[in-house]
Formats: sequence, C-alpha cells, structure tokens
Amino acid sequence: MNTRLATLALLVVPAFAHAQLLSDADATDQMRFDVKYLASDLLEGREAGTPGEKMAVDYIAAKFGNVGLMPYGDNATYLQPFHFQAEPRLGELNTLQIGRKKIPQGDAWFPMAFSGNGAVRGKLLKVGYGIVAPDLHFADYPDSADFKDRVVAISVSSPDGIHPHSKYLAYHDLQARAQLAADHGAAGVLFYNDDPTASAPEPRFSPKVKALSIPVIFLTGDLHEEVVLDNNPIALNVTIVREERTAYNVVGMIDNGAANVVVIGAHLDHLGWGAEGSLYRGEPAIHNGADDNASGIAVMLQLARDLAETDHARANDYLFIAFSGEEKGLYGSNYWTKHPTVPIAELNYMINLDMVGRLDSANSIGINGVGTSPAWDEVNRTLVGTMKVKTSASGIGPSDHTSFYLQGVPAIHFFTGSHSDYHKPSDDEEKVNYDGMLKIARFIESLVSTLNDDGKLVFTKTEEANAEDAPRFKVTLGVVPDYMYDGKGMRIDGVTEGKPAANAGLKVGDVVVKLGALEVSDMMGYMKGLAQFNKGDTTTVRVIRGGKEVEAEITF
Repeated sequence: MNTRLATLALLVVPAFAHAQLLSDADATDQMRFDVKYLASDLLEGREAGTPGEKMAVDYIAAKFGNVGLMPYGDNATYLQPFHFQAEPRLGELNTLQIGRKKIPQGDAWFPMAFSGNGAVRGKLLKVGYGIVAPDLHFADYPDSADFKDRVVAISVSSPDGIHPHSKYLAYHDLQARAQLAADHGAAGVLFYNDDPTASAPEPRFSPKVKALSIPVIFLTGDLHEEVVLDNNPIALNVTIVREERTAYNVVGMIDNGAANVVVIGAHLDHLGWGAEGSLYRGEPAIHNGADDNASGIAVMLQLARDLAETDHARANDYLFIAFSGEEKGLYGSNYWTKHPTVPIAELNYMINLDMVGRLDSANSIGINGVGTSPAWDEVNRTLVGTMKVKTSASGIGPSDHTSFYLQGVPAIHFFTGSHSDYHKPSDDEEKVNYDGMLKIARFIESLVSTLNDDGKLVFTKTEEANAEDAPRFKVTLGVVPDYMYDGKGMRIDGVTEGKPAANAGLKVGDVVVKLGALEVSDMMGYMKGLAQFNKGDTTTVRVIRGGKEVEAEITF
C-alpha cells in the first residue's frame, strides 16, 4: 500500500488550479501521476461500490475542478450516483440437519444461486425430477399431494437423462424446477445428483440471478442415498446477503456556449480483489487495472486540460464522464444515457477511452465503431506521427461507447489491444506506455479539430456480428440486453436489424419473460433459454410490452 502516494495526491492536485496547456513532458508526467494513484494498492482495485472506487471518484472530481470544468452531475455537483445489486455472499447462519444427521455447509451442501432466505422445519418429499411437461404427458407432481411444510427433493437429471437430444431439454433448468416447487406450495427445495452423466451445479452466486421465495440447496456427492428419504425430518436455514450498493459517475463540462456537445468518456472502475470477470486463479489479490482503465482516465483528464485551453476547440461543448460499473456490465454509461444530465438530442458524438496504455512498438491503435457515422472516415486521414489505425465498424462492443450508440449517438472506442495481464493482478503501472498515451491524446485532439467544421455528425446503424456472447451460443436473438434491469425477465436495450428479434417484431423496451418452453426470470435464465436452440429452429418468444404480454414466433 503506497500511503505516500495518497498524500502526494492531495498536494499535487491544487498545483493545476490555473490550467494552462502543458508541454509534452509535463503532460506525460501528469498522466503518469494519475495512473500511479488510480492503480495503487491504496484504492484496492476500484471495484464499483467500494471505498476504493469512491477514492478514485473524489480524485477525478478534484481534477475536474482544477481544470475548471463545470459540475454536470446531480444537484450541481460532479457526481452522479446510481445503485446496483452487489455480488451476493453467504451470511453467517446456514445450517442443515436431516434426521439426526447435522450436515456442515461447504463441501457437503451449499445454497443455490437462486435460493431465497429462510428457515424451514418440516419433512422431505421426493418428487423425482420435479418436472411437469404437459406436451410430453409427463408430471412428477401428483394432484393429491400436500406440500405444506415439505422440502421437496429433486434429482438434477431428467426422465431421459441430461444431453443435447433429451426430449425434456426445455425442462432441464433447475431454477425453473425450483420455482415450480414453490408454486406447488413447497417450503424448500433440495437438489441431488443420482445420474453420473449429469453435471452438478456450481456453488457460485451472481447478482444477475433473481432469488426465489424459498430456500433451495444442493446436496453433494452420494449423501442423498443415506438421508433423502420420504418423511425424513429436515431443518434448513439459508442466509444469503444481497445488498444494494452505490457507485458514482463523475461528470464535468467545458461550456463554450455551443449548440452541440461532444462526450469524452472512460471508465474508472476495475475488479477490486478479483470480482466476477477476473481471469486470475489463485488467492485473492488486488487487481489494480493500470491499463484497464486508469490509462483511459489519465488520457481523458489530459484531453480536458488541453481542450479547456485550446481556441480551435470552441465549436462544441465538451462533456467529460468517468463512468463506474463498466466491469459489471456498462452500468454507469447505461445509467447516464437513461438519466442524462445533458439532453441526448444535444450530443454530437462520443469518444470512449478504454485500455489505451499499451501502445506497441508499431504504434498500432484500434478504433472501434467507425461505422456509426460517415464522418469517422476522418480517423484514417488523421496523421499524428507514425500512428497506424486499425478500425472496426460495429457500434456495439464490450465498453461504454455501446450505451451511446444505442441512443443514436455516433460513438467510437480507442483501444491499444488486449494482453496477458488483462483482468489479472499483473495489470500494473510500470507496464504502461506513457509516451504512447500522449500520442493517443494528440491524435484525438487532431481528430476533434478536424471534425469542428462538420457540424453535427450524421448517425448510422451498424451491422452487428452477434450481440450476445457468440462462443457460448449456437444462435443469436440479435438484441442487446439491459444489464441494469433488475425486474423479472430480460429487458431489451437494442435490436439489430435483420436478426431474429427484429424479424419477429421485438422492440427496445420489451421484456422477454419466456423463450420457447423456458420461463425467463433473469439474465441467466435468458442465456439458458438461448442455449436450447440451433440455427434454423423456430419457437415462440413472450414479452411484456407496455404492461401487456405479447407473443411472437421467432426463427433463429
């Protein structure tokens, strides 16, 4: 932990109170200082909703003030708070006793990701696979059974096993089976695995999974053979802590009195001690995220310093936004575009800086999203030193420019490429190329100057290869999910023309609640539903639109 660096942060920031155009050497030194502070152990990886993230937020807000940016967050401040569901974690009280056998939580059993909290004392009742499939004339729940004070025991297999060609494929989902048990009045659910060909569920939580109203657990190994017996007494207590956290966007404006606003953004958050998304396997360690994305914040701050003092930049106003929650699913940029502090209609274009700290010896820079406006042809004509530009057209990608593209704003993403330290604790400050970051800043300044004569840029939609996670699915629906949505189902944030969803008439704002035979209760349910299908399959999709259910036929 570098406590001296924290003290220096307080001493150096005021030195720039009277902003002036910095020399290349001074600009490089300042960006180095910004990255060193943001990527220090002191901030513990800047995970959204943590004290380390708030330290980064306060640092960036102070820098905005020193540059002279006008506060453009909420309540005449630089900050725009937003709330999100944190990673769930086990509480202190998780106990299980079946008959006279007390079973310690851990290797022997664990709560499922979709388990609700609660204490249950009752008796076990085996219900086979817990499946009701009217189309296959199969039902595991007898009409006459009384499920009051019963914990139903369900095998994770199915009547014809777990494999891609199972007739019961649409009924394999364990969350849907647990919900069916709750609908029948069960007080809890105990899953077990008696099929060597079936995979056991993993003891993993996710904020993207909605909790049911009853406790649901998985009994590991062969213990079920001994204790899962009809009418065996069971006492079960499950406590999962699901808390709401607050994160912050930092928003400041260079107000030139212009008609149009250019957004320059970068995300400030990273993975903390190794949150969801980490590629590191080992003991918890701080993920400092020097390239991802202290580098982008440092270049954004340098652009703010320069554009505030550059006369040729007066054709636009400039809105600088440091987004939080990007690593969790573009939370901050999604929130800002749905709660904009400047009307979306006034936005000219957006420049996103994400991982710009590893410019290679060939000076190759990736610029994504150039298909979002014909004006982005200028990136290939902008000459700064020996920079080599590689472009891609799509407006949709795994960074914050996507949120602006979905609102009809031309948006591009600067990126120096991935590397072996990506999303690992080894993404540290000493590996950052500061001379390369300065070249990128100068390139963007030249591009902005060139675009000043173009007025408001024309927006164009782009062809998307696949809006979902292509390697995981054989088909695509052709939508962009709203990762900030926390209601039942999966809300659509964007629809790609020519893809199955658009062809079926689905619209932005529709909430998918059923895909084929599978109920979609949350994002994970949507992904499970999508995994059922092959290219060429036809099924139905049910959505909530304007408070009403709408069903459409869809072909993949």
